[in-house]
Order: sequence, then structure tokens, then C-alpha cells
Amino acid sequence: MSLPNTHSKSLIQWHLAENCRDLPWKSEKDPYKIWLSEILLQQTKAEAVVPYYNKILKHFPTIQLLAAAKEQKIFQLWQGLGYYSRCRNLILTAKWISEENSGLFPNTYEGLLALKGIGPYTASAVASFAFNLPYAVVDGNVYRIITRLLASAIPIDSTEGKKYFQEKATALMDKKNPAIYNQAIMDLGATICKPKNPLCLQCPWHKYCKAFSTKTVEKFPIKSKKLIIKKRHFHYLVFDDGKHLYIRKRIGNDIWKDLHEFALIETDDEKIGISFDRNPSASVFQQPLTHQKITAYFYVMLQKVLRKTITEYGLEKVAYENLENYAMPKVILDFLHQNKYL
Repeated sequence: MSLPNTHSKSLIQWHLAENCRDLPWKSEKDPYKIWLSEILLQQTKAEAVVPYYNKILKHFPTIQLLAAAKEQKIFQLWQGLGYYSRCRNLILTAKWISEENSGLFPNTYEGLLALKGIGPYTASAVASFAFNLPYAVVDGNVYRIITRLLASAIPIDSTEGKKYFQEKATALMDKKNPAIYNQAIMDLGATICKPKNPLCLQCPWHKYCKAFSTKTVEKFPIKSKKLIIKKRHFHYLVFDDGKHLYIRKRIGNDIWKDLHEFALIETDDEKIGISFDRNPSASVFQQPLTHQKITAYFYVMLQKVLRKTITEYGLEKVAYENLENYAMPKVILDFLHQNKYL
């Protein structure tokens, strides 16, 4: 790497003098709060995470309180953030630390990496921020910075790329000040070395950046795999008896596991494939996910609900005023809000 020996110093100077990115978990040393923020930040922008971070800490200021909480309450607080497997892993790890490890987080990289839901990036973040251990974080921001510095065509989603850029990130890191350095490089990617319209002239490293000098900044990073979006059609039967709606919990290894929904019929297109005694008009909502696009059709069935129907779909009767106590996917919440159930 062609950066001079002062590269880490210049980045830290920028961080202290010019980086105004104010986030509630910055400079935090409590491993519980750092871990919580890092789990929330996985695949989610910091600005969207802030209210969830504050809300969860308000209810559960310690990991013991989080571990002892009802799972439905935690899912309810998580509601709307997406990627619910993170929430399940959060609960499992909280219980293990509280019940099996005396409420103490492992203070080694290897110990952190062994926790449920923690990969190399999160382990590095908690290790450096909480314990000042010299492990370099490599998230999307860091991949972008390093690939641009080197104008590297190695795909970041390849086995070779992951190993190569981890090595380069470690070489770049200020090993005496890993916490502040890791925070600085992540913030540099979030505020200056952005995916689109980067502010290159404000970057403390732009003089050493090969992509900047060759005017190829926006070509990097490079990925080898093209993202394929699966289209799914969810037809929801909304049974409404005038005082209650009938919902069920999603199970199985699919999206939205442990969240609640209406009776569901999934098809390959917009046709539901069944006939109604009366043809209710469908309300249509969409929810894009990382690898899927959900189109949801809601058919409101204003009728007394037969026990056979309840059994067939595994439904639970819930009074209107109690719906807010159940965690649901965003597309369900959108329907409920538009139709004044919430």
C-alpha cells in the first residue's frame, strides 16, 4: 500500500477536527451498548438505527434485563427494522451471557466471535471499541475506501477479496489506537467516501487514492455476484368479525419468522386461485427486501369466523385494541394503519 507512515495520524486528525457525525454509541465503552449498536447496524443505516437503539436501551438498560424480557416485547421494539434473524440472535446471545457467563461479555476476539449472530466484523468492532484490542473492522464503508485507495478490481464478495481486504485493513490500522481509528475510517466511508457523489477533496487520503487520481472512484468496489431479486405474491385473508382480527405467528425458516400475519395464501402471481362467496376488493401493498420483493394483497372478510377456518389457518382472535401488542412485518402494519385498525 502506498500510504505514508503518517496515514493513520492524518485520519485521526480529520476525525477529531472535522468529523461531526454524532451518534449515541460513539465513544461508548460498555460492551453491552456497543454490541447492541453493532447488531442493529448490520445492513441498516445509522440514522435509521438511532431511535431503535435509544428505545431498546430505555426498556432494557442492562443485558440482564434484555435476557429476562418476553421475546414478543423485544420483537415488538424491533418492529420495522427488518432482518429479524438479528433479533433472534440478539435474544439468544443475551440469554447466554446473562445466564451462562455471569452477565459478562468475552473480552477476546475469539470469545466474541463464538457468540450467536457475531461475525468477524462485529467481533472486531466490539473488541476494539470495548476492549481497545487491535482488530480492524471491515464493513461496507471500509471495503469501499480500500478498494478505491488501491483501485483494486478484486471482487469484495469473493473469498480472495475478503481475505485480501482484511489484510489491507489491518495494515492500515493504528494498532495503538484501534477504537478511535476504526470509528474514524467507518465515518470516513459514511460521510466522505460515499457510494455516490463522494466528497474526495475533503478526504484526508485523497492524495494517496489511486481511484481518485485516475478518475475511476465510482467504479469501486467491484462485486462478482449479481443480486437476483425474487418476486413473491402474498394473499392475506383478513378475517374481521367487527371487534377482532384473526392472526397467526409465522414459523419455519422463512422471512419474518416469529412475526404475526393474517391467513396467507402464496402464489406465483397476482391471482389468488380461490373463489369467494362475495368478491372483496384487494388492497395492495409492497415491501422490498434485500433479495426479495413482496407484493401483498389484503382481502377483508367481514364475517363471523368459523372454528374450522381458525383451525385450518392456525389463527388467534385478537381484539382491535390489542393489535399493537403483536410484532408484525411492515407490510402488515401499513395495511393496519391505512385501514385505521392501529
